[in-house]
Amino acid sequence: MGLLNGKVTLVTGGTSGIGRVSALLFAREGAKVAITGRRAEVGQEIVEEITKGGGEAIFIQADAADISSAGDVVGQVVSRFGKLDLAFNNAGTAAVGPLTELDEKMWHYLVDGNLKGSFFYLQAEAAQMKRQGHGGSIVFNGSVFAEIGIDGISIYSATKGGVAALARAAAVELGPDGIRVNTVNPTIIRTPLTEGGITKNDDGSEYHPHGEKIPLGRFGESEDVANVVLFLLSDLSSFVTGQSIAVDGGQSVN
Repeated sequence: MGLLNGKVTLVTGGTSGIGRVSALLFAREGAKVAITGRRAEVGQEIVEEITKGGGEAIFIQADAADISSAGDVVGQVVSRFGKLDLAFNNAGTAAVGPLTELDEKMWHYLVDGNLKGSFFYLQAEAAQMKRQGHGGSIVFNGSVFAEIGIDGISIYSATKGGVAALARAAAVELGPDGIRVNTVNPTIIRTPLTEGGITKNDDGSEYHPHGEKIPLGRFGESEDVANVVLFLLSDLSSFVTGQSIAVDGGQSVN
């Protein structure tokens, strides 16, 4: 028996990195999975991988920063699978630069991609779950850099801090409906987005400017995050809501 048997799960930003690995894991755990992303060809490849393994999945081409897509995406999920039980709001974007040099264009790029989209997807998901009347679980992909200070990512950190605050407020408001809302806060995870910033030291160890002082001595893998999200979506965490869980190898406590 899988941890998500019979559940319908939405994964935004599911075509690469943490989103892709999570979608595949949820399918192996028995969920019917709806994946969103901008790259249709890649999305269909993941759907084929899931169906070949005996699962059920659909791909919906959508940009999470486009708030008008949220209701349509949820509608398509319900049209195909009849309901929506779980959501991993993983989609987001990142950019770096000195605080004194960032402009309004970068502000809107990050706020739209990380915070505004998160709110409107949450709104659409929660409305559907409330209509169904049997609760649900929603998890946001945040960042440990919402909790610790790192130079060069001021706007990014602010948006991820906003996501964590949004999840806490939503957890209180939606708790009476049996809808749980939590956040995972990863450090540097080895994905296509971060790979270019990881370099080799002379001793063979790896370095990333935002990944120093990790007590476990390595960068995270997408599976490290996906496993925690699986726990938060499943009934194993049925009494956990409003929490931000660091998936950072101990970086935030070092």
